[in-house]
Amino acid sequence: MLTVKDNISQIIDGKRVITKKPELLAPAGNLEKLKIAVHYGADAVFIGGKEFGLRSNADNFSQEEMAEGVQFANKYGARIYVTTNIFAHNENMDGLEEYLMGLQDAGVAGIIVADPMIIETCRKVAPKLEVHLSTQQSLSNWKAVQFWKEEGLERVVLARETSAEEIKEMKEKVDIEIETFIHGAMCIAYSGRCVLSNHMTARDSNRGGCCQSCRWDYDLYKLADNGEEALFGADDAAFAMSPKDLNLIQSIPKMIELGIDSLKIEGRMKSIHYVATVVSVYRKVIDAYCADPENFVIQKEWLDELDKCANRDTAPAFFEGVPGTEEQMFGVHGKKTTFDFVGLVLDYNEETGMVTLQQRNYFKPGDEVEFFGPELANFTQTIDALWDEDGNELDAARHPLQIVKFKADQKVFPNNMMRKGK
Repeated sequence: MLTVKDNISQIIDGKRVITKKPELLAPAGNLEKLKIAVHYGADAVFIGGKEFGLRSNADNFSQEEMAEGVQFANKYGARIYVTTNIFAHNENMDGLEEYLMGLQDAGVAGIIVADPMIIETCRKVAPKLEVHLSTQQSLSNWKAVQFWKEEGLERVVLARETSAEEIKEMKEKVDIEIETFIHGAMCIAYSGRCVLSNHMTARDSNRGGCCQSCRWDYDLYKLADNGEEALFGADDAAFAMSPKDLNLIQSIPKMIELGIDSLKIEGRMKSIHYVATVVSVYRKVIDAYCADPENFVIQKEWLDELDKCANRDTAPAFFEGVPGTEEQMFGVHGKKTTFDFVGLVLDYNEETGMVTLQQRNYFKPGDEVEFFGPELANFTQTIDALWDEDGNELDAARHPLQIVKFKADQKVFPNNMMRKGK
């Protein structure tokens, strides 16, 4: 009998090689982030339109921007999926058919859906679109996976609370693509099924309006005979309910061996620096393991790289077992970013060694900075002198999106990024 290992690998020239490489799926809140995600190694990108998605505060894409994004992705063999994962109320249904047909016309590969009504509508009016079940359905057992397979779906996105053992059983019993999260924010509720935001602010989490009330600071009380009794002292940190962010870099080998089809990064509202950093690290991990799984070792530089864009503490969450209190952030707000993103490379002159850069954060001559990108190994240098695009010398790059020039110690490429330590 064939095993999962037989189906994902072959012996080539006496060495085991992974031949079923999982898709690396990246987030993009706007067209710039989409292009950065593809440039830094994503196989696919998930985006949101102006309607029917769960990130109403993201920039999101117009139909024209979607078409441009698809055209760009196609040049690099990447696919675009669109989130249509709200739980629709009656007033949310207007315009759905036209919207789905527009996605199909734009060349979108598939949609990510939670509501059966949207699934059925898509099957009827836009049959060329793949339908992927959203994590909002909290899918966590193989019988439910089988149900959605029989409903004709091409892929299911699992609940973030699903363990490796549960995924193994799903892959053994149901022939369907499985997508699971590997990095990004976690919800304190079960796969996003939260009503705190609705209750406190009348903003519906399941229609894109979450105010992240679980991350607010709270004072704790208990009811007593004489009223409320405080459960905190003057020196205690305020209580919050947020889990640590997800980080499964150490588990990527196991996920590949399980035959998981798509590894998903969360964060459509994160910066291009976050997208570039996280995508590039996981690209290296996936490629290195697939090329030589028997001799694979997680490199410390990969772990350090992820920390350069991490806003909060991270943990492996549910994949390796049920998390405990150490995986939560009760009363703690971890702000661990050690670097600021300060510039995006626009051009490089090989004759003069001058780099043209778009400023994204304040920096000045004398600062030590680090360049990174898919075409080069990270390197650091000190900025000696700085000029604006008219040749005037500057004491600092202090204006947002200012175009500046200076000499780079090594060759850099468009869309490489520059950051500096805090």
